[in-house]
Amino acid sequence: MPETLPEPLRGRTVDPARVREFCDARWDADLLPLIEEHIRVPAVSPGYDADWEAHGFLDQVAADAAGWLRGIDDLPGLRVEVLRAPGRTPLVFFEVPGEGGRAEETVLFYGHLDKQPEGDGWADGLSAWEPVFDGTRLYGRGGADDGYALFAAVTAVRALAAQGAARPRCVGVFEAGEESGSPDLGHWFDVLAPRIGTVGLVVCLDSGAGDYERLWLVTSLRGACGGTLDVRVLDDGAHSGDAGGVVPSSFRVLRHLLDRLEDSATGRIRAQALHCAVPEERRTQAREAAKLLGDQVARRFAWHGSASPAADDPAELLLNRAWRPALEVTGADGLPPVAVAGNVLRPHTRVKLALRLPPTVDSAAAVAEVGRLLEADPPYGVSVTFTPDRVCADGWHAPAEQPWLREALGAASRECFGGADVARIGQGGTIPLMGTLSGRFPQAQFLACGVLGPGANAHGPNESLHVPYARRLTSALSLTLHAYACGA
Repeated sequence: MPETLPEPLRGRTVDPARVREFCDARWDADLLPLIEEHIRVPAVSPGYDADWEAHGFLDQVAADAAGWLRGIDDLPGLRVEVLRAPGRTPLVFFEVPGEGGRAEETVLFYGHLDKQPEGDGWADGLSAWEPVFDGTRLYGRGGADDGYALFAAVTAVRALAAQGAARPRCVGVFEAGEESGSPDLGHWFDVLAPRIGTVGLVVCLDSGAGDYERLWLVTSLRGACGGTLDVRVLDDGAHSGDAGGVVPSSFRVLRHLLDRLEDSATGRIRAQALHCAVPEERRTQAREAAKLLGDQVARRFAWHGSASPAADDPAELLLNRAWRPALEVTGADGLPPVAVAGNVLRPHTRVKLALRLPPTVDSAAAVAEVGRLLEADPPYGVSVTFTPDRVCADGWHAPAEQPWLREALGAASRECFGGADVARIGQGGTIPLMGTLSGRFPQAQFLACGVLGPGANAHGPNESLHVPYARRLTSALSLTLHAYACGA
């Protein structure tokens, strides 16, 4: 922060200890119960619930969030609205005037209220829709990804207001379709553009952390594309003794086709169009993060037996998950359950493919290349069809940090995490909005962070919010907002 503050900022400095006290108190009194109630609502994203409008759960979580916002009485000028339109998911929008800081630019908060489906494999005593807090982690679907975000963002602003400290104008955009590729967000941004104004800082709280010991800045996100690959050799199944060796197995043909795309021995994606050059700065940051995390990079996953990671070097693993493409088969049809699988040569095999793409690879071009590779010259003339997913998403690569942001994040991390400096990491997940926002606000700085660290397991069983980290993150965000308001 500048040593000599301009007149409007004098007397509006912040006491970091009081920020931490305020945020901790609000987490204990308000935020934990709010997030528990959010977990209880099965607000599954539209891509997984075709009857979401009839069920009304997305409207419920939007109304609940807006109701809490409207009850806040310590943010003068706070305005709240739930935007709705037929066939479109609801969106919660809020705006808070700045106080004593830069007024010409806006801080834009982003998060989402929709959730992944319940899924299987939850541990005994845990479930998707009933919150359980063990004193450190709050378990349940949608708490960490990312039902906490709206409440944490507004609490960070309130912590500054409680001291009369300088703070910027803030707006919040919290959608209900992120887990389905944000199909309605472009529409809502067009509607809101005049009210959002000029954005100088974008804050996204929907991402991850390497550990829970420091503030982590996310520097990139991968893109995503996928589709369904269907291989058909017969109209009806046949006795495997009669047909085996005469009729090519649809599963074997599928394996052959997938090997065009991925080297099954190494997992490397063969198609060069799905790769990009890794910036040297990101390689350096991966090495620095690897020194901090060591074997935690791989140990965060629940390995079975003697299974081991794809590489021994933690830095290479970090680059794999952030800057290199990866394939997963996420579903299959045509395969009966093992218990009732008879001796039949099956007529077809169909699999769902999901590809994570490097941050700077065009997702539409990538999925077109995947289709070309898989459908060209099918073995034995069998029927091969690749049907791309309706939604694909480009990745995101953060712009260079301005000095004020670099300094503010370092100071906030040291203040809120016991002297630990900020660290930087690329994330393997996808947030479609981030690339869109970079295009809409090319001059803005980006603060992408979140609570999805070791054990958070978003999208999977036992999703959990590491509450001590979320509390410290809230305080660090508050101090960063103050630094932005002061023009640090």
